[in-house]
Amino acid sequence: MRFYKYQGTGNDFVMIDDRSRTFPADDYALVRRLCDRRRGIGADGLILLRTLPDFDFEMVYYNADGYVGSMCGNGGRCTVAFAKQLGVIQNQARFLAADGPHEASVDADGLVRLRMIDVAGQQEMPDGIFLNTGSPHIVRFLPASTLAEHNVYAEGRAVRFGEHFRERGGTNVNFVEEPQQTGQPWQVRTYERGVEDETFSCGTGVTAVALAAARRGAVSPVPLRTIGGDLSVSFALQADGSFVDVYLNGPAEFVFEGNIAL
Repeated sequence: MRFYKYQGTGNDFVMIDDRSRTFPADDYALVRRLCDRRRGIGADGLILLRTLPDFDFEMVYYNADGYVGSMCGNGGRCTVAFAKQLGVIQNQARFLAADGPHEASVDADGLVRLRMIDVAGQQEMPDGIFLNTGSPHIVRFLPASTLAEHNVYAEGRAVRFGEHFRERGGTNVNFVEEPQQTGQPWQVRTYERGVEDETFSCGTGVTAVALAAARRGAVSPVPLRTIGGDLSVSFALQADGSFVDVYLNGPAEFVFEGNIAL
């Protein structure tokens, strides 16, 4: 099987051109093996690019645990770049993902601007601020100069499987440090469900952080810094507290391609 590897700020994906629909989509053990960093190709997730009437393509996303996941923002940006590499699109795309239709564009420097879903609002919970940006997220703001040493794995795992989210299928957990000066990026680290570990970056996560940061005075576009690199999120805040015209902006890069025996 031919595969391609892409990464967006360190969030990496095995990409499959499945326009012929030959990939065994229900073989979750295979997906898990391909994502395994020791026994497979290695990635945070696997993405199928498929043809679909009325869209440029469909994005089918699997978490590293092998199961179909909800929306992946960095994965969406990588799929747009992959579609451009395949010649499926030029510089504009309209595609379908788990949370509905999306639009995207690729600029001359290869940066991908992805329109995310509108977000109705935010919910204060004991574990933090909850938002759904295509995937469920909790946002926790930390004291200054504590994020680097924070135990993201242990605390993120506890919240992800905590009583408030167990019946919802769990949540992703973001830990945030507010910038000390205007214009500096908000620092973000994320524990991702499905990967069950901290990842270098999470697109729906930084989107959730940017929208939650708006309650603390952040102005669109919001710069954000993850372990894997920098992203920005722009939005329009409505009078009722909802967010529209939400865009996730950042790099999506081809890493390598190859063949693997199944």
